[in-house]
Amino acid sequence: MLPDHLPLRRSPAAALGRRAASLLGLLCLLLAGGPPAAAETAPPIELKVVGGLATIRQYVSYEAPFWTDRVPGLTNGRVRAQIAPFDRSGIRGQEMLQLMRLGVVSFGTVLLALAAADEPELNAVDLPLLNPDLATLRETERLWRPRLEELLRERYGVKLLAVYTYPAQVMFCRQGFAGLNDLAGRRIRVSSVGQSELITALGATPVVTPFAEIVPSIRNGVFECAITGTLSGNAIGLHEVTTHVARTALTWGVAIFGANQRAWDALPEEVSTALQGGLATLQEEIWRGAAEETEDGLACNAGRPDCVAGGRGRMTIVEDRPQDMARRQQLLTDVVLPAWVQRCGPDCADTWNRILGKARGIPARAE
Repeated sequence: MLPDHLPLRRSPAAALGRRAASLLGLLCLLLAGGPPAAAETAPPIELKVVGGLATIRQYVSYEAPFWTDRVPGLTNGRVRAQIAPFDRSGIRGQEMLQLMRLGVVSFGTVLLALAAADEPELNAVDLPLLNPDLATLRETERLWRPRLEELLRERYGVKLLAVYTYPAQVMFCRQGFAGLNDLAGRRIRVSSVGQSELITALGATPVVTPFAEIVPSIRNGVFECAITGTLSGNAIGLHEVTTHVARTALTWGVAIFGANQRAWDALPEEVSTALQGGLATLQEEIWRGAAEETEDGLACNAGRPDCVAGGRGRMTIVEDRPQDMARRQQLLTDVVLPAWVQRCGPDCADTWNRILGKARGIPARAE
């Protein structure tokens, strides 16, 4: 599930410094564990890691087991890691990069949609409508990753070690629709500025609503449609109050895992090499998990026999059509990219065109 119910707000710089000191103490308390295991040739290295959202599969099934169970083996007992989710560590997602820059958090997962409140260029990889399927998102990530590495290194002193994604965020509606153009006039639950801009361009009304309130809001007629994850929507019962769900992703929810450069450089070379290899494997596991969860959500919502992790509904899956592909391209060019450039600045348009504009055939115009 995309952490789209978290608010996007700029954290005042002055308050951040005060929060950093208190958060350092809180993190130490939350992450405190027992004595490290003995190592034969050198004292063990204790790493404190801040992960993604608690209770979400990315954290529970992948991040936490990697650090607590697999890292000691990867490093021949040299490293013992402790991990806590950021939303249970007293940290706002918008502050993670600044806390990593300051060294308060040495190793952490950053949700780019949240960090983009202060740095819009970070989330260029996951703009609305840019990546209708996972294969396209993988190609976008491959193209944009060098720029992401550069930006994190130069502006935050953070080394990029992995890129993660949540499953597809799609459209659920309680009345039938065949494509984007059918959504005009409807009230639609959204969770980000980019989604709001897109829904407005479609002639619909965006309604910002926390994830937990989606189902009761649909039941009470607050809105008719909602954007959320295929399986997470099923988990809260959307398959019981809506009739149609689109296959095509509107957004995904990309996150990065990185390290404060000074903390990374302080690791012995054999340790950093082992961690980097392990994180590359973890990244691929998370991407495979996102693909599986996306498809399982669709299977469960439709009530297919291959449903594994959700409740079986009787929903209609809205498939992509050629006219929807053309409409997405037009909306990207005329709505999504201009709005992003306005937030990000003309230099972002130049960077986009150099990296993605030509490759994807979607140029950005500097305003």
